[in-house]
Amino acid sequence: MHPRVLQVTQRLIERSQPTRHAYLAQMQAAASKGVVRGTLPCGNLAHAMAACGSGDKEQLRLMNQANVGIVTAYNDMLSAHQPFEHYPDQVRSAVREMGCTAQVAGGVPAMCDGVTQGEPGMELSLASRDVIALSTAIALSHNVFDAALCLGVCDKIVPGLLIGALRFGHLPVIFVPAGPMVSGLSNKEKAAVRQRFAEGKASREELLEAESQSYHSAGTCTFYGTANTNQMLVEVMGLHLPGSSFVNPGTPLREALTREAAQQACRITALGSDYRSMASIVDEKAIINAVVALLATGGSTNLTLHLVAIAQAAGIQLRLEDLAELSAVVPTVARIYPNGQADVNHFQAAGGTAFLIRELLAAGLMHEDVNTIVGHGLSRYTREPFLRDGQLVWREGASNSLDEAVLRPVSRAFTPEGGVRLMQGNLGRGVIKVSAVAPEHQVVEAPCRVFDSQQALAEAFKRGELERDIVAVVRFQGPRANGMPELHKMTPYLGILQDRGFKVALVTDGRMSGASGKVAAAIHVSPEAIDNGPLRFVQDGDVIRVDGARGTLQLLVDDAVMARRSAAPAPQGEGVGCGRELFAFMRESMSSAEHGGSCFSAQLGALR
Repeated sequence: MHPRVLQVTQRLIERSQPTRHAYLAQMQAAASKGVVRGTLPCGNLAHAMAACGSGDKEQLRLMNQANVGIVTAYNDMLSAHQPFEHYPDQVRSAVREMGCTAQVAGGVPAMCDGVTQGEPGMELSLASRDVIALSTAIALSHNVFDAALCLGVCDKIVPGLLIGALRFGHLPVIFVPAGPMVSGLSNKEKAAVRQRFAEGKASREELLEAESQSYHSAGTCTFYGTANTNQMLVEVMGLHLPGSSFVNPGTPLREALTREAAQQACRITALGSDYRSMASIVDEKAIINAVVALLATGGSTNLTLHLVAIAQAAGIQLRLEDLAELSAVVPTVARIYPNGQADVNHFQAAGGTAFLIRELLAAGLMHEDVNTIVGHGLSRYTREPFLRDGQLVWREGASNSLDEAVLRPVSRAFTPEGGVRLMQGNLGRGVIKVSAVAPEHQVVEAPCRVFDSQQALAEAFKRGELERDIVAVVRFQGPRANGMPELHKMTPYLGILQDRGFKVALVTDGRMSGASGKVAAAIHVSPEAIDNGPLRFVQDGDVIRVDGARGTLQLLVDDAVMARRSAAPAPQGEGVGCGRELFAFMRESMSSAEHGGSCFSAQLGALR
């Protein structure tokens, strides 16, 4: 093992000892109760199986075969989740072959960030993660299940499912993906049309046609944003079947993997001899493996929020320093849009997760000594699934990358460091995704222009007010201010300015989409402006230095000058309409971005 990985892991174990011990004790107490439905009063049990067929009712009465709870994020507006419509029938059929049963325990909300980008609904996005966690807990609280399957893919949905399911960590839990849509219009062409539209050089009809050719069928969007980063990390954590993340929907292999996931859930319950609880899988080493995968692939910065919150749900106290220290030694070995031109289908064809995990294990950057849903040892995930005479089998994955423009061995990495870097200085602490930014654009020192919304920035651009070297400050966008919406709509405008030869950077307490890149962006800045963080005192014309190479974020204004300034007023009349007023109580209780932007941090004992 690499000494830095061991050092960070050991520090995480020591830091988490009180909360992790309490979590495991809670899970052990729940597990010791055995098959809970066997202790339910007859009326309760009758309600639980009233709608089942006679065969399933007989199995549920016997208590010696597994009942699998399905928590689904199905809706047919999200392309990634539309395939889940038929999964419950596939699951029920598969488990019945083993004499077991399955029931849809509940559904969770699943909003599409692609639909809500730049719209009021986006302010509900981060809060939806915690709502999904609550919904998952409600589904599993019926306490009649021996295992659970979680059906989810996209941005806040998988983190929410993980947080909720971890509170039932005495159960085996398997995550079942749907897979990416097949490749459509290239990401480079799509981005070019977006930028031309922002400049007024393309019509709305041209833009819509380009977007429709890119997002064109069932399945996950093919760029390496938050949804596909979720899939990568869940597989690395040992909660997917090996090699199942990026198999396209509607294929025989995809259906075979879904059926196998259902049957594997039955095999690893406490009723048998191969019990594998979720709590025993998601430990400190698994979290470190997920961080390494995030860094090595240049994954979505949203996961720097989500991994902290997910770890908290398992009693593990992950910090930004852990990510930063690992980023210094984990090389970037994948280039998937927005870090390159390839999409996840190209990544899969080049060798996929099997090759990636093999390389990172061989370099000592990942822990092999971990539990997974298919057995002990992460080396089980260097295999890939295929069909032989219609039967699902696994073989060793590619030992060499089939396209080094997309996926490389550690010995020939794209860069020697990871894709995400900690930013800190007198403006606070945040992160930057340097893997998506060319080296010549990673350091910007320029006068700033301050905005309280991304719409205000767009309007200033259209008025021609930003034609210069600029650091755009967009504040009051943090978890407590307005729910921390993604600010993806600014990307084309800032990209245009950079293409015109100006030095451009962004500083914000908000989030950027997992698809954003190109321009140096210090994001998730904490403390946020609404909590009187330094961003609240910045004024137009102040010089700011954003140094992504060194990880520094500095306001070049004398301390004495800053001490005389008053706090800028917060925007008024925000947070109303489109249901946002219902979430005011959640915004008030959210932790900082650095601590996961979660309503649950205090309840789960997050250390400060």
